[in-house]
Amino acid sequence: MTLTLTLTRAPRPASTELTPARRRLALLAIALGGFGIGGSEFVSMGLLPGIAHGLLPEMMAADPEGGIARAGIAITAYALGVVVGAPALALLSVRWSRTTMIMLLAIALAVGTLLSGVMPTFELTVLARFVAGIPHGAYFGVASLLAASLMGPGSQGKGTALALSGLTVANLIGVPILTAVGQAAGWRVVYLLLAGVFVATFAALYLTVPHQEKAIGRRMVDELVALKRLQLWIVIGIAAVGFSGAFAVFSYVADITTQVTGAPESSVPWVLAAAGLGMTIGNVVGGVTTDRSLKGTLLIGFPLYITALVVLFAVAHTSLSALIIAFFAANLVNSSLSPAMQTWMIRIAHRSELLGASMNQAAFNVANALGATLGGAVIAAGFGYEAPMVVAIVLASTGFAMVVTTLIALKVRSRRTLQVLSEHEETITGSIPVVPVGV
Repeated sequence: MTLTLTLTRAPRPASTELTPARRRLALLAIALGGFGIGGSEFVSMGLLPGIAHGLLPEMMAADPEGGIARAGIAITAYALGVVVGAPALALLSVRWSRTTMIMLLAIALAVGTLLSGVMPTFELTVLARFVAGIPHGAYFGVASLLAASLMGPGSQGKGTALALSGLTVANLIGVPILTAVGQAAGWRVVYLLLAGVFVATFAALYLTVPHQEKAIGRRMVDELVALKRLQLWIVIGIAAVGFSGAFAVFSYVADITTQVTGAPESSVPWVLAAAGLGMTIGNVVGGVTTDRSLKGTLLIGFPLYITALVVLFAVAHTSLSALIIAFFAANLVNSSLSPAMQTWMIRIAHRSELLGASMNQAAFNVANALGATLGGAVIAAGFGYEAPMVVAIVLASTGFAMVVTTLIALKVRSRRTLQVLSEHEETITGSIPVVPVGV
């Protein structure tokens, strides 16, 4: 006799039938994955000295600055995984249900993070970090769209902020605690714990998120249309350049704390907690201001971001308290810009919204890779651990110049389009076409 066991998924109510409690649980499940991703991405920066000593002991003994810079390749590899995986998975999943997609991504995140904790050599660990980064961007892309649909119309900015809230809370609570755990028990233990978080995320998503049917009639070629839009690539460039400076600083924050400020290694978790608090507050503020005015959020946020980086450079060497306050402010303003950038990308992508949301994460991780590489390069060149902060100021200023130039160009194009339509109004039959300007 043969027994066949079939597992069937219990029917779930449509989003419109969700109780408020069920909706909150579903949103928390989505955010839990963001928490794990935030921990996996940013704890590597706090534990970078430990990773370097554990995997590159001979290099660290002979040339500590060179060893730290080389260990930074692990951060760059993760970011490159995001860059490769975000658009690729968005395209491959065009015919998949978003709920199925996000659960598969949670499994992939668990596997990649587990491998990061068990690989025996530096080269294999770098490869594992690349693999762990592949699902990152697609997860946040799907999470943003699912959260927005659960929250209802007119909440794109708030939905994006909710999806990113797990990442910001990870930096507030998870990364400082995990950094302390890593310092005490070893960095490998941290990655194993984070793999467990992704397993829990899969279970929570399965139990709480209402099923969404796959898109009907959508093809991969339909998503690729968005890649033809010049404005999409311009915004990707803004995110890649403008925010790379933040990663140039964050990637080496442990060494900035100990070598520039002169604080003990035990103070690194407190610096990371300040950054996490800033990210959490900034993400909430950015979600609200983006829904009110995307353009205003960018034009006000970027100058504040640059100012905060200048202050950080000016006070980092003075005292631990000054470093903590300045790092808090820099991360608050930086994080407030994230919902605006992702919303801008989604609007440009139009129907290819999943690709747009995922490409934003790819852009931010180009910034991660670029920032970690440039920060490591100036350190390895002998300019010291203050140099990444100078790099950050230059890159943020360049990003703001790109924002201003782009918005001016869009304004000019919009006026010219309206002028042409007005001049030829009598020759047009039917309704006047709407020309989107992206903001």
